[in-house]
Amino acid sequence: MSSETFRWVVVGVGTADLADPERLRSLAGLIRSRSREGLRPLVVLPAIPGMAEHLWEVFGGGRSKFRTAAGGVNLHAMSHSVADPHRRLAILLGLPVPEAESLIAPDLTDLAKTSVTAVLGRHPGARAQVMSFAERLLTRIAAAFFNSEGIPAAWQDACALVRAPKGGGSRPRIWEPLPAEGLARRLEALPRVVVTQAGIAGGPDGKPVRIEPGGSEISASYLAAWLRAERCEIWGDTPGLFTGDLALLPSARLLRAAGYDEAQEILATGGPGPHPRVIPPLRHHRIPLHFGWLRHPAGPGTVVSSAGPVTGPQVKAVAVRTGITLISMETLGMWQEVGFLAGVFARFSEHGLSIDSVSTSETNVTVSLDPTANALNEKVLGALLRDLEKLCEPRVIAPTAALSLVGRGIRGILHELSPVLEVFEEMKVHLVTQAANDLNLTFVVDEDQSDRLVKQLHSLLFGNQTENAVFGPTWAGMFEDEEIEAAAEPEGDWWRARRDELLALAAERGPVYVYDEETLDRAADSVRSLGVFDRVFYSVKANAHAGVLARLEAAGLGFECVSAPELEHVASVFPGIEPARLLFTPNFAPAAEYHRAYELGAWVTIDSLHPLRAWPDVFRGREILVRVDPGRGRGHHAHVRTAGAQSKFGVDPENLGELRELAAGLGARVVGLHAHSGSGIRNSRSWREVALFLAEEAERFPDVRVIDVGGGLGVPEQPGQGPLDLEELGESLRLFRAANPRFELWIEPGRFLVAQAGVLLARVVQVKRKGGMTYVGVETGMNSLIRPALYGAYHPIVNLSRLGEPATMLAHVVGPICETGDILGRSRRLAPAQEGDVLLIANGGAYGRVMSSRYNLREPAGEAMLPSA
Repeated sequence: MSSETFRWVVVGVGTADLADPERLRSLAGLIRSRSREGLRPLVVLPAIPGMAEHLWEVFGGGRSKFRTAAGGVNLHAMSHSVADPHRRLAILLGLPVPEAESLIAPDLTDLAKTSVTAVLGRHPGARAQVMSFAERLLTRIAAAFFNSEGIPAAWQDACALVRAPKGGGSRPRIWEPLPAEGLARRLEALPRVVVTQAGIAGGPDGKPVRIEPGGSEISASYLAAWLRAERCEIWGDTPGLFTGDLALLPSARLLRAAGYDEAQEILATGGPGPHPRVIPPLRHHRIPLHFGWLRHPAGPGTVVSSAGPVTGPQVKAVAVRTGITLISMETLGMWQEVGFLAGVFARFSEHGLSIDSVSTSETNVTVSLDPTANALNEKVLGALLRDLEKLCEPRVIAPTAALSLVGRGIRGILHELSPVLEVFEEMKVHLVTQAANDLNLTFVVDEDQSDRLVKQLHSLLFGNQTENAVFGPTWAGMFEDEEIEAAAEPEGDWWRARRDELLALAAERGPVYVYDEETLDRAADSVRSLGVFDRVFYSVKANAHAGVLARLEAAGLGFECVSAPELEHVASVFPGIEPARLLFTPNFAPAAEYHRAYELGAWVTIDSLHPLRAWPDVFRGREILVRVDPGRGRGHHAHVRTAGAQSKFGVDPENLGELRELAAGLGARVVGLHAHSGSGIRNSRSWREVALFLAEEAERFPDVRVIDVGGGLGVPEQPGQGPLDLEELGESLRLFRAANPRFELWIEPGRFLVAQAGVLLARVVQVKRKGGMTYVGVETGMNSLIRPALYGAYHPIVNLSRLGEPATMLAHVVGPICETGDILGRSRRLAPAQEGDVLLIANGGAYGRVMSSRYNLREPAGEAMLPSA
């Protein structure tokens, strides 16, 4: 029977939410809908997030916690660590307990056998074989759930549907199908819905191999192509392709439609979405690709096809890839030299390196190396440079970022892009490439400049874009009444319950920051209650309001100050404060500030050798802490990443030996090591990494008793962001403390404690319509809240006067400052605003008033405390 006999739709799922039963319920509804259309769904599912890696960690040798006293492995405990999440999911889906057990037990038995034979036998495909059970377990549960919902479904082993090429290894990049006729015949006798595993193929010996990265979506793409499906659907963590990175640009717009070549270019240049290898098999057979979001299956998405709106030359997205390494090669020997480039490129090939972009002149060749395609490390680069030195003078430029304007016919609109390209003025651009297919224009710049440039470029290109056949709603505005907006609002939404008080304050005071005592108390308690920190110091620079300090002092916190004026301020608010509750962590401060800190009895931190060399009398016989650069910065923006070679903070570990000698010569004792990676970090394991780094460096200093892991605990700020997992943070640091009991553990949260406790209130003064965009002007702007202009920071904004009314107005929220950058929020959904309404700007408790100014001689917003209700 021909594969065209059935109208297939391949439904691939790439979301990270599959441990949530609601996602599988949404998927069941979607499959039922496809069946009603007369389509036969082939459902391709990945594993529960992290389960495949967990399987290898546990069964690929056994973690220490599964070791028995006799040195063996507790298979029962190991099996439970795998079975429990699947058993819990099955029960939450309504499957009877006996059925759940019967679904899981056979694969667990096979898993134990496979792990023993594969691992002990050192089988080259052992990792893939063990990890493949993660997909098997979930897909069996899904198939059983669909049947329980009245959807006839059959489970099918992916190894029987897809073959890996011979010689492709355990992680092939390209798959081989069964012949299309054979594949269709295998599936035609099964029930209407077929469920199989993503990212898995059968190797030459019939055993599983894995395809990574992007295995989930790529599986669906290949199967759709081989079945000549009517369409391929991919349901991921976003509704489709966007004009920019959603983590950086909440104002990024959904692309409703794109051609195959445009979509592949957006994905290949770093745009959000699946792996770019999803596109070629579908393009070859002209099979449409539909993107959707299981959280909102009825919402808008992206359709990629050969059809679509004809728009002419147009930029569709701003994409960025970070971590790019450039190799610049200088020589006069290449001028009119036949075969020079061939010799150079051969060197890269010999070291297994794939070149991404190339730029040449008469005396220089510069190439870029993408870390996603190359295993770059010092050893590989060192060997490459030694080989290249025989031909030229090579130089490494890193880290850099590749910023790409992606679209169609870009050469034809270069003259229109001149205002956009002005953002590169005074910027060091290392390399520029323009694709021959006229789909992208790429600039390679220093990585620490990339976030700022991306935001500027996106604003210029799409800031005034309205919805049409190509461009859909913004990410921030897509589901304002759904969970995406809830995720972006402060936890608890305390201001909703106190709306009347806030409106009264705005009427009385004008623009004003308002802080809620109960929210401050909860935030402080959430950190203290972890029980892993000996001292918690609040970072005063986040918010120095006396009322805020009083709540945190009452909660038992100390105060981390970065200047002598901050120390004086805290001492004036709390005249009798215990000196040990003061921590001084300056950067490039004068000698007098260190001297004053010691007078106040504060703990004193240095982050340079200069103070010890230049001002020995200040530190003679003193105890000091040393801020060490951990080498890698983290955070929500380049300007708040406070580690790495491009950062001004911290002592390079290479200089710690000299620092130790200087301190010893002064009789000063290094009693603590400190590191701070950045601000707005939501990876809960970051602080354990910092602690381990500092513990290792502490071996140089016998008197060290304090490990200070800094601050930077992030809060949800942008749409789609989840909260920092405090439980995981606490657990990871408990493991550190158990292994390093001699150290006290300190932390310095700032934003985390105060951001969600504060809001900025401002009255609407004007509403204006211009060029298809609505502007809502309020009585204060970047003079009160500079973060949107400085960082491109996102703050949720609501019309407090009309809270609860439909958010039908799409507008830029702007201030009265005479600057183009005086924009507090772009493309925001609001209840229709008019003069006199009060807008509430949330997450305003941190780095708001403390960073304000009197620019344009306008007074910034005042401050007020709301007492506990």
